[in-house]
Amino acid sequence: MRKEDINNELKDLTFDFFYWFSRFEFALKENKFLKRDGVGDNAEPGWCTFVYHNKQAFQHTDETRNLLALNPNRQKVGKGADLEWKDVGLDDCDSELCKVFRLLKITRNNLFHGGKHGAEGWDDPERTRELLVVGKTILDQLAGLAGFEEDYTQYY
Repeated sequence: MRKEDINNELKDLTFDFFYWFSRFEFALKENKFLKRDGVGDNAEPGWCTFVYHNKQAFQHTDETRNLLALNPNRQKVGKGADLEWKDVGLDDCDSELCKVFRLLKITRNNLFHGGKHGAEGWDDPERTRELLVVGKTILDQLAGLAGFEEDYTQYY
């Protein structure tokens, strides 16, 4: 989809998704959900740590079920260095929260890195809108699950 073909609603939803995704990762770090926690390590959000600590309390919502059904794909290198779209692969996930987290991150990566020609549904503004709306709502829900809404929303 070309920039000039993106309507204002979709631009706003994209900004909101990126904003809240960033706030969520800030809240992960602020609440000590870190990728590594050694002195001198880079401070990176620990999604896997978050999943490990919250997988038992997680319950699906309409939005998480919708994200699983939308099933965003991952771009892979194929034969002759051609780019292909493949299922993300969720078989190694040990929880439903792991699946949701992985698809949320793929949604973010696909949007951020752009230029996804050839992907089924990529140029479909309605599908993109749906991914953005459910993604943002799921981030809100996960912040509530972990009890760090104040850091997520920056309302203290």
